[in-house]
Amino acid sequence: MAKYLVIVESPAKAKTIGKFLGRNYKVIASVGHIRDLPKSRLGIDIEDNYEPKYINIRGKGPIINELRKEGKKAEKIFLATDPDREGEAIAWHLAHILKIDPNEKIRVEFNEITKEAIKKAIKNPRSLDLDLIDSQQARRVLDRLVGYKISPLLWKKIRKGLSAGRVQSVACKLICDREEEIKEFIPEEYWSLKVLLGKGDEKFEASFVGRYQQGKEEKIKLNTKDEVDEIVASLDRESFLVDKIKKGVRKRNPYPPYITSTLQQDAAKKLGFTTKKTMSLAQQLYEGTEIKGEGSVGLITYMRTDSTRLSDEATSAAKDYIIDNYGKEYSNGGNNYNRKKNKDAQDAHEAIRPTSVFRTPEDVKSSLTRDQYRLYKLIWDRFLSSQMAPAKYDTLSVNILSMDILFRTTGSILVFPGFLKVYTSADEEEKDRKLPELLVGDLLNLVDILPKQHFTQPPPRYTEPSLIKTMEELGIGRPSTYAPTIATILARDYVVLENKVFYPTELGILVNDLLKEYFESIVNEEFTAELEDKLDEIEEGKLEWRAVVGDFYGGFEELLSKAEDEITKIEIEDEVTDEICEKCGRNMVIKSGRFGKFLACPGYPECKNTKPIHDKIDVKCPICKKGDVVKKRSKRGRVFYGCSTYPECEFVSWDEPIDEKCPVCNQYMVIRRNKNNDIIRCSNKDCGYTKKTNK
Repeated sequence: MAKYLVIVESPAKAKTIGKFLGRNYKVIASVGHIRDLPKSRLGIDIEDNYEPKYINIRGKGPIINELRKEGKKAEKIFLATDPDREGEAIAWHLAHILKIDPNEKIRVEFNEITKEAIKKAIKNPRSLDLDLIDSQQARRVLDRLVGYKISPLLWKKIRKGLSAGRVQSVACKLICDREEEIKEFIPEEYWSLKVLLGKGDEKFEASFVGRYQQGKEEKIKLNTKDEVDEIVASLDRESFLVDKIKKGVRKRNPYPPYITSTLQQDAAKKLGFTTKKTMSLAQQLYEGTEIKGEGSVGLITYMRTDSTRLSDEATSAAKDYIIDNYGKEYSNGGNNYNRKKNKDAQDAHEAIRPTSVFRTPEDVKSSLTRDQYRLYKLIWDRFLSSQMAPAKYDTLSVNILSMDILFRTTGSILVFPGFLKVYTSADEEEKDRKLPELLVGDLLNLVDILPKQHFTQPPPRYTEPSLIKTMEELGIGRPSTYAPTIATILARDYVVLENKVFYPTELGILVNDLLKEYFESIVNEEFTAELEDKLDEIEEGKLEWRAVVGDFYGGFEELLSKAEDEITKIEIEDEVTDEICEKCGRNMVIKSGRFGKFLACPGYPECKNTKPIHDKIDVKCPICKKGDVVKKRSKRGRVFYGCSTYPECEFVSWDEPIDEKCPVCNQYMVIRRNKNNDIIRCSNKDCGYTKKTNK
């Protein structure tokens, strides 16, 4: 019989840990939370100092009974839930269920699921961190008060199924505000001027910088074509003289290892993963996957973190690996990034890294799914590169004069790749820019004059990576909240994600306008960030959680009362279409549901006819040649393409078909849209023909 009981959250985690601890230990999963606030009511006694009324979660009875049964048999119980606020709260609820004194040393905490880390944690248990638990309780209570007080108001004044949230409403506001900026943006004209020059038969580009005016270095902004024409007219086309050459060396430092937000951003840019998918895959890699020859192994450290810190053991191992595989000159000596990323970083545990740098992506590739491998490689590459030397470039800056009008060109050549041997950012891939051999006094040939008109551009719409980055910079939410926040505003139909950018819906704009008018502080970025800071101070033992909730609720209650009195019922008119209901003859209207928009008969409840909306893409079905290809959404919201005559024709494709035949096998072609280039490829996977097209 096992002497000790270890309780974790997930079965996968239990399996991995059980393998490390041996037969004296029994490891059981609680399968997440076992107690929570009730769903059917507020669950907070406002009159009793905001006391939460926790209940056992429906359906968890058998698990609770098993935990109690095994707990009675065990000499000692260890609570090994995740190393964060949520994990501490789960441990606290488990202690309550099992009637364990929270001051007992029962809590074991580890940042990675490896044999060494687990055994070390078991040998060094601690008591529950009540400050951390209070911080989680404050967050839970605040979110419940906002959600369960404002949401019914939205149901009453707009329609059922809507919700508001302390973080989700701010995220929605950011997207709505950006759309308003784009709508109000007025483009302004400006010009650039380049000259294409050559030395002998060699050509290179020099960008216009400025003209002589109180010194050659002053930049002149070119607003109109007349200004450009004036400069061009004053050039001496026979005299472009090399006036100054400056040589230098530039270093490019490696990036720090991933934290939650940077992993989500990079996985989106490089791999096309949603935040939800990234976190799901990272959870699998953290909890343990079956590796050939090793069994179940945790491959990465805990994936919810805002610290770039690394352990000395990890940096030492990376140093050895780099020296052995690349050479001593490629090691930076072991940078453990032992500092907070910013003032808000909790620094509770390490950055996201592989549990062993010696377990390379290629070593484990055959044991992982394709997407698990891709994410693991991304994490492994980023970690290893963070321990490598900077890249070095030889740089050259050349000033060229024509009648005191200054042009400048620059060149750079990578002379030592350093960390770039392993990792290159999705945003900053650099290519060598070589210049001819030049000397001061050289006379250059004018090949061409290249004026170009430009217009200022509005700020870009948010993508998942840029929204997360903005939320992080503003201090809104925490690593564990980014993915569920985005999932919620999409599910509520407040925003849509098209071609990887967010657009607010009419409903989202309506709800946002209402919240801004009546609950300005709730959707105010600074207020939300200040509240996050207070939650951190509760965790540090500096503030009492009920006092923070009380300070918030006093003003919030007044806003609620005013909103109830002043907001009148808002009628949302359904958009009428030309589609005729075949059952009753009415013109069908567009409705929004859980999985997006659909057609519905306005005669409901007498007529309950509904249809999917066929979003045609002006391409005939490549199979039946009769129907149109239409864009659809799966139950999970993923876009796919099918034939409008379904079920008569069952054509379906995840990639968008185009009206073009493959030049190799004559099958239909599909397009995959990317940020910089659209990739067109043959639909026949055995063919493999692809081509890129510049946008």
